[in-house]
Amino acid sequence: MENTSRADIEKILKNQKDFFSGYRTKNVEFRLQQLKKFKSTILRYETKITEALWSDLHKSPEEVYLTEIGILLQEINNHIKHLKKWAKPQRVATPLHLLPSKSRIICEPLGVALIIAPWNYPFQLLMNPLIGAVSAGCCAVLKPSPYAPATAKVMEDMIAETFPPDYISIVQGNREVNRILLEQRFDLIFFTGSPDLGKTVMKAASEYLTPLVLELGGKSPCIVDKEANIDIAAKRIAWGKTINSGQTCIAPDYLLIHHSVKDLFIEKYGKAIVDMFGTDCKQSKYYPRIVNRKAMERLKRLLADGAIVFGGEVDENERYIAPTLVDGVKPEDPVMQEEIFGPILPIMTFDDISQATDYVNSHEKPLALYYFGKNRKAGEILFKTTSGGGCINDTLMHITNHNLPFGGVGNSGMGKYHGKDSFLAFSNKRAIVNSPTWFDMAVKYAPFKHFGIIKKII
Repeated sequence: MENTSRADIEKILKNQKDFFSGYRTKNVEFRLQQLKKFKSTILRYETKITEALWSDLHKSPEEVYLTEIGILLQEINNHIKHLKKWAKPQRVATPLHLLPSKSRIICEPLGVALIIAPWNYPFQLLMNPLIGAVSAGCCAVLKPSPYAPATAKVMEDMIAETFPPDYISIVQGNREVNRILLEQRFDLIFFTGSPDLGKTVMKAASEYLTPLVLELGGKSPCIVDKEANIDIAAKRIAWGKTINSGQTCIAPDYLLIHHSVKDLFIEKYGKAIVDMFGTDCKQSKYYPRIVNRKAMERLKRLLADGAIVFGGEVDENERYIAPTLVDGVKPEDPVMQEEIFGPILPIMTFDDISQATDYVNSHEKPLALYYFGKNRKAGEILFKTTSGGGCINDTLMHITNHNLPFGGVGNSGMGKYHGKDSFLAFSNKRAIVNSPTWFDMAVKYAPFKHFGIIKKII
């Protein structure tokens, strides 16, 4: 796909700043109108979106709806339902020393936002932040990944059909285009991608002290305790690891399992894979593909660590890697040093749960953490670890609840979105104190008479 030129990028940005300065986007009715138009376009383009994602990632129509289109429609409906309430100035309590003044918070749009999305969920991860931008009253420049070209083209057509380019616009191209974009002065940068690229974005944002939302990744642990329901654990972990062929930022990245249930888990995991995809996953229309040959080569190298106890089949021409369990890995192995982003699940065992939590805590803070076991133990695990989010006795499902904030912590990201948090991510919470003129507190002025009274009330 042809790169958008620097001149075009600079023109788009100037036009959007001019559009924003006209105050149209601050009107809540205007925002609601745009959200409804956007929803209508998504519904109209559903078939084209589905076909594009099959072309780029071999995603089935069912998976496309569950992980891309359906999530977006729920998000838009939520914003349409609640936007007026979210945008309404919020009265807050005023302390005694400020009376009779009144205090409130006004949520105002930050301005022109840059949204950069990855290839793994190319539709959802570009359009979901856009909902927040529109809801908050921002203009936005969108940059999809060139590694999902069919989806990028469909989104370009959608955006052009739905919004005027001076309001919402999409630019295309490789990392050179990203570099040009990051040289510009935006009012917010929303980036989804790897921690390494997140550092590059953060460094560029520091030039203008541009606020950031970084949705990154990392190695999300999955802990299976000896008291876990192994049938359910294996089934739900297999599902979470094979959605999009493991190319999910919150996929279970590695397994920490009590030694006494490891063999049973391996058996049940294999059964769960067969139940979902049949005896030959490659022939299943429900099993996605790896995005490109470069990613295939990286994943093949990771298969060299440990011993394959399930799966392991590779077809480079098909960009296919079977769901794979790798046992006997060591912490220093490459498969345990980098985010896998594929259907490979390495296994390490523990004897005492403290070994699992110590291992998690000795590494970067993960985007997600999954624990399978009794609820009474789950509280202890959450207390002793940290992560951006997670599930107890499940995987991935926390991302589907728009009442929960989604985002990372530390190396896995900063800032939250989804639901009201998306509205807030693109907003400035402006604090206002409104003081009357009929009363003026003399003690706040020099020479501060009766200062002892002031000390008692503040």
